[in-house]
Amino acid sequence: MNYKETLYFISKCLTISLEEKNRDEIEFMLKTTDIDWDAVVKVSTAHYVFSALYCNLKRLDFLQYLPNELVSYMEHITDINRERNKQIITQANELNNVLLANNIRPIFLKGTGNLLTGLYDDIGERMVGDIDFIFSKENYPKAITILTEYGYLPQRISNFKHFPHRHYPRLIKKNKIGAVEIHSKFLNSKYDNEFNYSFVKKDIQIINGYAVLSYANKINLSIVASQINDYGFYYNTISLRNAYDVFLLSKKTNAKEAVNTLKTLSHPLNCFLATCYEVFNSADSLEYNNTKKTTSYLGIFNSQFTDPKTTKRKHKRIKIYLSIKSTLIFCFKCIFYKQHRNLLFSRLLDRSWRKEKLMQLGFKQ
Repeated sequence: MNYKETLYFISKCLTISLEEKNRDEIEFMLKTTDIDWDAVVKVSTAHYVFSALYCNLKRLDFLQYLPNELVSYMEHITDINRERNKQIITQANELNNVLLANNIRPIFLKGTGNLLTGLYDDIGERMVGDIDFIFSKENYPKAITILTEYGYLPQRISNFKHFPHRHYPRLIKKNKIGAVEIHSKFLNSKYDNEFNYSFVKKDIQIINGYAVLSYANKINLSIVASQINDYGFYYNTISLRNAYDVFLLSKKTNAKEAVNTLKTLSHPLNCFLATCYEVFNSADSLEYNNTKKTTSYLGIFNSQFTDPKTTKRKHKRIKIYLSIKSTLIFCFKCIFYKQHRNLLFSRLLDRSWRKEKLMQLGFKQ
């Protein structure tokens, strides 16, 4: 199995609990095809869907077709992840209570928000990094003060101020498993005026005592996190963890209508929806706006698998371009804003920051 075959196999496996066509195809493959399980483990781990893969195969009793050692390993990893997520849920509940006691309500985002509201049949499916929530501009500084006084401290102590960002630097607390990211924005770009707190607050849901985005905006956030914040739209790549969330959420609301509520963002979001439709084998709930632009995007997406070396060189050029673009934009802001100038000077004096930038530009390993 080459990389594309492995990626598409994993993607189909993630849908077998809800897509009968894919269920039949995967069972037939498991019975008749020599699956490269080493490749499956490598790719599913890289995409943070290894546990989700296991849970879906287990639900359909397909683990009988896998090597016993692999099943034991998958079970072990998923058990660890499930226990971690139990602690994440407990910690999120504590954070929710602390903030509500101070008259501000956190809106939980991404994986934590999905865990708290029961999106997954098994909480062991989702690999969660941080506990993310967002506040209004008015409550954002209050939340930072409340949580720092409650014992949440910056993960890394720096001698310089941080550049303006969509969230406050990650906070951690002793004996707590999850780091916390306090958001004031979803995006650090021109799109912030389109998809922001004001846009999502009108249809916030309260589920199990937790505030979360509407299902439509959960889809939008899952996609922008990959396409915009992680530059997936530039690289023409897909994140299966985000795609799996979009697939599950598409069973609760109309995905195409969700992305159509946005304007400038609708194209990159629609392209991600198109790749989801592609890799999940034409799941009806992932229908998208089929345009010339999305057709072109899908063509580039699929062409990358035929020549990995060329794709790797292309991605390196894109990475350098994005780093230079980001630096130039910031330098432009320094001309007009004193705050940016002060931040730049403090960074230039920091050796670790200079080293990081040289690595991003490809001038240093």
